[in-house]
Amino acid sequence: MPIEDLARSDTVMADPGTPVTDLAATMDEENVGSIVITTDETPVGIVTDRDLTVRVLAAGTEPTEQTAEDVMTTDLCTVDPDTGFYEAATLMADNGIRRLPVCEGDSLVGIITADDIAELIADEQQLLGDIIRAQRPEY
Repeated sequence: MPIEDLARSDTVMADPGTPVTDLAATMDEENVGSIVITTDETPVGIVTDRDLTVRVLAAGTEPTEQTAEDVMTTDLCTVDPDTGFYEAATLMADNGIRRLPVCEGDSLVGIITADDIAELIADEQQLLGDIIRAQRPEY
């Protein structure tokens, strides 16, 4: 199954100059754990809720003086929409990441998360359970 069937197309984006406090507020409002940082729709980084905790709060820096560019992860792993979900999950595991931007060329078209993949697997397991229950004889 290609990632484009699972990826969310309503990716939350911001520019590198966005204040950290705005990023945190947007994460809260949009109920997301990450914001992809883009320049002209090209991903240049990602800021996660963990980044805010570790790179701002734990580091003791003043949140009002920090921008996305100051705290974002810049060595992004991305995938094409036709990447299989198993390949995407392997890439996440190999790189210790939970979020994977989906790009067509240089343009961001979505994001896939570890939670999305876990939900797919849970749905598949439920279907297998239904098959097994349907084939059991009644006593």
